[in-house]
Amino acid sequence: MLRRFFLLACVGALVACTNPNDLDEPAADLGNFRLGHNIVIAPNFQKGPLSREMSDERWIEAVKARIAERFERYDGEKLYHFGISLEGYVLAQPGIPVVASPKSALVMRVTVWDDAAGVKLNKKAEQLLVLESLSGEQVIGSGLTQSAEQQLENLTKNASKMLESWLLKQKASEGWFTEPETE
Repeated sequence: MLRRFFLLACVGALVACTNPNDLDEPAADLGNFRLGHNIVIAPNFQKGPLSREMSDERWIEAVKARIAERFERYDGEKLYHFGISLEGYVLAQPGIPVVASPKSALVMRVTVWDDAAGVKLNKKAEQLLVLESLSGEQVIGSGLTQSAEQQLENLTKNASKMLESWLLKQKASEGWFTEPETE
């Protein structure tokens, strides 16, 4: 039980370190990246326990919009495509006791395709667990302080930022979005 609490606290701290409201700042260096297709599907999308309702269509629309907002800023020469599968969500409900402090979450899987090479960059889809941003408003649980639509917007902003952070990590460790040196 203590281990689960510690793990959740660490994940929460990591989420708090990312600022999804940085779109007015220069884009991070993703090399020669330009977004091609932004495909979001939800064939097996599951609503978690004690969650508010939100239609699959609304989730798809919101994720696509936030991905486009963040990644259409990049103007590299090479096209890369995103295949995103929404897997599950929880939108914290109002009325749950403050002791439980319900949090909202989104689970999605991401595959990145290199258009020119016609191949997946990641052979296995990357699963991202997206949590709501931590703020004074969410300390007592977003279900008590935000509408389902506000929670959706918060999660989708965080999802696009988390995807960008993962891509930056892949660029650094795997050399994604860089041109091979020619002699």
